[in-house]
Amino acid sequence: MNPSASPRHHALDYVELTVTDLEEAKRFYAEAFGWRFNDYGPQYAGIRGPGGEDSPEVGGLTPQGQVRAGGPFVLLFSEDLDRSVEAVTAAGGHILKAPYAFPGGRRFHFADPSGNELGVWAQS
Repeated sequence: MNPSASPRHHALDYVELTVTDLEEAKRFYAEAFGWRFNDYGPQYAGIRGPGGEDSPEVGGLTPQGQVRAGGPFVLLFSEDLDRSVEAVTAAGGHILKAPYAFPGGRRFHFADPSGNELGVWAQS
């Protein structure tokens, strides 16, 4: 969720990986791929690519059980979060977490008809 990256409305924007050990995951991805991280405390680290200090944040690592059980979590960007909530509901999605504030904006989580959990975020 990089405000300077000019996200596109309803495009895939960010992927979160659920991990069993946050520090070990950071070590592994840094060593294997050169990833860098923005630390947001003991429960979350934002993923930046292997570039320099100006590499955008493109995903995150979160300990298992903090957000959901296992698997990647995909976030879409929205220019109008409230309208996106309405669109998801009208299309048959189920809101799992109503819009809430987080560093960088607001977001909500939903389940699609197959039960996949995704999120949508918007800048504040």
